[in-house]
Amino acid sequence: MSDHSITPVAAHEPPYYAAVFTSVRTDDDGGYGETAERMEELVKDIPGYLGMDQAHTPGGLSITVGYFRDADAIREWSGHAEHRTAQRRGRAEWYERYTLHIARVERSHEFERTPGD
Repeated sequence: MSDHSITPVAAHEPPYYAAVFTSVRTDDDGGYGETAERMEELVKDIPGYLGMDQAHTPGGLSITVGYFRDADAIREWSGHAEHRTAQRRGRAEWYERYTLHIARVERSHEFERTPGD
């Protein structure tokens, strides 16, 4: 049974960009949740930010995909002072490992089941 309260970010008119952050956390949780919430608030103020999807596996793998209108928006987010501080703390405390991939989206579409489908 699916959870219909979970909604992926809508498809946008290409081209746009996706920043794919895949991580495995350490056991250190000190302040992580509060910092993650703060980052989710701050990124919304970046001009060109389009939304974010997140998924977590039972084994501890997390994937966050941030969508941005252009590469300048990603650069602005990457250089944001509070985000830079959180990145340093993530490397020092919260992440065993992570990868970041920046991709240009060339094609995008969506589907939503309607009642009766």
